[in-house]
Formats: sequence, C-alpha cells, structure tokens
Amino acid sequence: MRQIVLDTETTGLEPSEGHRIIEIGCVEVVNRRFTGNTYHQYIRPDREIDAAAIEVHGITNEFLADKPTFADIAQDFLDFVRGAELIIHNAAFDVGFINYELARVIEEGGTLDGKREAPRIEELCTVTDSLALARSLHPGQKNDLDSLCRRYNVDNSQRTFHGALLDAEILADVYLAMTGGQAALFDDVRGPAAAAASVEVEIKRIVNKPPLLVLRASEEELAAHAAWLEEIDKKSGGRCVWKKLEGTPTEEPMPA
Repeated sequence: MRQIVLDTETTGLEPSEGHRIIEIGCVEVVNRRFTGNTYHQYIRPDREIDAAAIEVHGITNEFLADKPTFADIAQDFLDFVRGAELIIHNAAFDVGFINYELARVIEEGGTLDGKREAPRIEELCTVTDSLALARSLHPGQKNDLDSLCRRYNVDNSQRTFHGALLDAEILADVYLAMTGGQAALFDDVRGPAAAAASVEVEIKRIVNKPPLLVLRASEEELAAHAAWLEEIDKKSGGRCVWKKLEGTPTEEPMPA
C-alpha cells in the first residue's frame, strides 16, 4: 500500500481568483512505513503573493524569483504521486489548486503524459481527507494540524511557519497515529543487520518435554483487553481486526 502525504502552500486562498501554488511537499509511506522518498519543490507563481499568505508561510516573491514554474515541474510531480493514495488535510483546498494548475499547463500549450488534455488528480490517485477523518474521530473538537499534534503527542516544535514538506512530514505522523499508530504487528527484534546476515542455526528437538503450563486470563484482564480493543477500534475508525475476529471459532490446540 503506497501512500503519499501531501501539502501545498499558495499565494492566496482561491484559484478562481488566479492564486497559484508556490510550494509542494510530499512524503512517501509504504505499508505504514516511511520510505525516505520525498518530493519537494518551490514554484514561481508569476503573480504577487498576498501579504496574509506570507504571514502564514513566510515565502516571498523575491525568494521564488529564480524557481521553476508549475508547468516546468508538473510531469515530475505527476510521476511521483501516480497511483498512490494521497493523504491531505482539508483535501478540497489542495486538490482544487492542483487541478487548477494542471488545467493551466494545457491552456498555456503544454502537455501532460504526452497528451493535450489535463487530468484531474483524483483520476490518477485516490484521495483521503485526513481532516474529515479527524472530525469523525473527534467530533466537536479542534482538528487543525497543531491541535492533532497535541492530541497525539506529535512533535511540531519546528513549525514556526507553515511549510509544505514539514507539514507533510508532521501530517504523516499524525495520520499514522490516528489510524492505529503501529507500523507492523511484529518487528524484527534482531534488527535489519542481523536479519540480512546469513546465520546458520542448529535446531534441536526436545524430547520428553513436560506439559505446557496454560495461564488463563482473569476476568479483570479480559475486561481490560476488551476495553483496549474498543479504544483501538475507535481510533482506527472501526478497523480493529482483533475486535472483528472476536467470537471466531478456533481449532483445538494440538497436544503437547
């Protein structure tokens, strides 16, 4: 499962008013693990940035003067995100701007994927709105990124300004926490170096072994276990596999 956590910064709030994307940041997650692959690009908008927007992200027209245009980077961007699930906080905002920019590439005589028609980003990727997910998990509460960082103990101390790549990295941590947090059921306790090493292991059969001691959970332990499954199910939006398997018949254990 390949997911791309994405964020943008813009010159203003409305593409319908000619506002443009000035920064894109993407972080790749595969099977709930960070791969280290990112996509990050500053973009020259060829228009003035609103003063209110500069107060939010700190990016100035002077800084962007020598950066490429969106048309220059559009194909590389599409190649990076193609086929992935995009995780975006308040997805309608970023998707609207991305589709506006893709349409402009074609209107200005460019091509995308060798074609003279503009794709919509949701035709190339699936889109998940992490804000909508947060609102479903925490109705009536603040669900902006800073509030979610506090709720899920995600460090956002470097976030003095909004920045697309930094915000994408922070959102990735928040999203993984919101959807369960655990990257894998079991980690290799030996570590990657030991796992990669070729180690011969001598296997010995134990004969005349005593019966295995079975310790049954107490009523208190069973109740605590059930409460923990309920918490996991709530935080994952009803996707707790262990809870779904409760009551499923199991095979009789083999004799020791």
